[in-house]
Amino acid sequence: MGLSSPAQHIFNQINNKGTKLGDLRNLAKDIGKDHRLAMELWATGAYFARQLAILIMDKKLLSQEIIDNLDRDIQQHVPEEQTQLIDWLMANQLVKDKKTVALMESWVDSSSSLQRRIFWYYQARLRWVGQTPPANSDYLLSLIEKRIASEKPEVQWAMNFTAAQIGIFQEEFRSRCIALGERTGLYKDEIVAKNCTPNYLPELIAIQVAKLRK
Repeated sequence: MGLSSPAQHIFNQINNKGTKLGDLRNLAKDIGKDHRLAMELWATGAYFARQLAILIMDKKLLSQEIIDNLDRDIQQHVPEEQTQLIDWLMANQLVKDKKTVALMESWVDSSSSLQRRIFWYYQARLRWVGQTPPANSDYLLSLIEKRIASEKPEVQWAMNFTAAQIGIFQEEFRSRCIALGERTGLYKDEIVAKNCTPNYLPELIAIQVAKLRK
């Protein structure tokens, strides 16, 4: 089935390598919420079209079944696009409704690695500056300690990031998080671009804690 005229017009605007996230956000602002259009754009399979689709979806219509379908589609992309799309879905839709937040909180043992990634990434987001950390940090660290070494890379990153946020904002767990990084060695040899923060837990926690103390 071909695209409707409005969908085709939008698709023609964004289906090129020069498209930027700012362009998609501006378009989404002009379009507003339009779930039908979002699904048309999503069905093209194109990366930028799917990013725009996420911005204009109706979060009230995102059931577990629909998210599973989106997940399966996302898995057809290259790894970098997979994580960008699933993280984009979380940040722009899933965190904005109690129903989808409850779904995310149930994904710790999901068969989908992308949904497990979102479980952990969401837990990390709950521990950013200005927020009172949830009471489940000890439980989360226990899971991370048991599972991180055998997890898929996309999930490992989110688990590591959660451990970092716990270590940064909860001093009582800091040494435990640092020890976790030392024991696993994850990201220790990662080459980090200038002015970027490393993912290796001992370094990441030390840098961020120093910033908080300034």
